[in-house]
Amino acid sequence: MTRGPDTSFPLEPDAQAFRALVEGALERLVPFLTSLPEQNATSTDDGVALARSLVESAPEEGAAFDELLDLVFERAVPNSFNTASPGYLAFIPGGGLPHTAVANLIADITNRYVTVFSAAPGMVQLETNVVRWFCELAGLPPGSGGTLTTGGSMANWIALVTARRERLPENFLAGTLYTSDQVHHSVTKAAVLAGFPESAVRVVPTDDGYRMRVDALEAAIAEDRAAGLTPFLVVGSVGTTNCGAIDPLDELADVAEREGLWLHLDGAYGGFFCLTERGRAAMSGLGRADSITLDPHKSLFLPYGYGSLIVRDPGALRRANSVTSDYMPAYQEDPDFVDFCAISPELSRSNRGLGLWLPLKLCGVRAFREALDEKLDLARHATEVLRAMPDVRIVAEPALTVVAFRLEPEGVEGEALDVLNRAWIEAVNRRQRVMLTGTVLRGRFALRICVLSFRTHAERIDCALEDLAAAAAEVLVQPR
Repeated sequence: MTRGPDTSFPLEPDAQAFRALVEGALERLVPFLTSLPEQNATSTDDGVALARSLVESAPEEGAAFDELLDLVFERAVPNSFNTASPGYLAFIPGGGLPHTAVANLIADITNRYVTVFSAAPGMVQLETNVVRWFCELAGLPPGSGGTLTTGGSMANWIALVTARRERLPENFLAGTLYTSDQVHHSVTKAAVLAGFPESAVRVVPTDDGYRMRVDALEAAIAEDRAAGLTPFLVVGSVGTTNCGAIDPLDELADVAEREGLWLHLDGAYGGFFCLTERGRAAMSGLGRADSITLDPHKSLFLPYGYGSLIVRDPGALRRANSVTSDYMPAYQEDPDFVDFCAISPELSRSNRGLGLWLPLKLCGVRAFREALDEKLDLARHATEVLRAMPDVRIVAEPALTVVAFRLEPEGVEGEALDVLNRAWIEAVNRRQRVMLTGTVLRGRFALRICVLSFRTHAERIDCALEDLAAAAAEVLVQPR
C-alpha cells in the first residue's frame, strides 16, 4: 500500500517536511554562530524565574516549528553560560565544533547500532580508527585500545572498575587507591560508585607547583601495606581543573611499576596537548600508563558528550565488562575488530565515532595541533601581563593553558583577601565580554583563566586583561 504526503503519520516527515525542519534550524543556527563574538559571555539573570515559566505538561497536540524555535533561541539558549563564546574562559571550556554537529545529524538519521561489530562493521571501524589514533598520540604501544564515553567522569569510573578487577580479589574492600589533593572529584566519585568506602581513597599532598609529592605517595603506600591493606591504583593528573598542574608522570610510573599498582592518568583536560611539542615535554611518561582518560570535548574542542578511555591492554577492559546473553550475537575474536559493548558498560549508545572521525578527517590533526599551540601562547601572554599588574600575584603558573592568580594588596589578608578577590571576579564578569571562574588553593580564593575554546584568540584575551585591570582599579578603591 502506498500513501501520499499527508499528515496521517506525523512521525514520518516526507522529504519536503524534513528539509523544512533542517532549513528552519539552520536559519537560527547560522546567525547564532556568526554573532558569537558579539554575544555576552554569560547571562543567567532571573534564571530561576525563566525555568519556572517553562514548566509544562506533556502536549497532546503538536505545535508550530517556528514557535518552538522562538522559545529555544529567544528564551532558553540566551539565559546561560555562553560556553560557545570566545570569551568563555571559565571552568574547562568545551568548544562545540560545528563539524561534529553535522556528523551527529548524519549519525542520528542513519541510526546505526555501533556497540556490536556485526551490526555496523564500517561504522564501528571508523570509531575503532579514532580510538587507535588516540592511543598512538598518547604513546601507548601497538595493540592498545579503548572506548569512547560521555566524558571524563565515565572514563575514570570504567578505568577504576577495570583496575579493581585486575588488581584485587573478589572481596576488594581492603584495596586502597592514591590521588593528589588536586585530583578531579570524579575520581573519588568513581571509587564510591565502584563499591569502595570514601576512606579507601588516599589523598596525597602536593608540592609548591600543585603536583603530587612522590615521597608522600611512597610513604602512604608503605603505611597501608604495613596495616595489612592492599594498594592497587595510583591516579595521576595530566592538567588539573584547579590550576592545570601536571603530576610527575614518569616518577608515578616508576612507583606503580615497582609496587605492582595500576597507573591511571586523568588527562581529561590536558591529555590532547600531547599533540604539541611543549605538551609532550610537559607530560613525559604519559605512554607508560595502564589507562588514560582523554576528553575530546575539552582539548579537541568538540561539543559536550565526547570523552574517551584508552588502555594498554584492551583485554583488561573485556575481562571487566564482557557479559553475554542468548539473544546477543557472538563477540569478535579477531583482535583487529571490536565489540564496544564487550569493553564498556554501555550496550545502547549513540554513534560517537562519527563525531570525532569527521572533523579529524576534514581538518587534519595539524589544525588541532596549531590551535592548541595558539592556546598555550595565549595563556603565557595572559600570565605575563597579569604578572606586571600592580598587586597581582600568580598563584599557579600555567603548565598548559590554566593560570591562577589573585589580588594581594598590602595590608589585606585572610578572609578579607577572599572577599576582595570574589568582588574582583564579579566586577569582571559583569562586563560580560568574558566569563571567569575561581577556585580555592591552599585555603584561599583565586581567579582562573582557562584558554581552551577554538574561537578564543588574542583579541579576546586582551579584552579579558583590560577588564581585569579596570575591575581591579574599581574594587581596590572601594572601602573594605
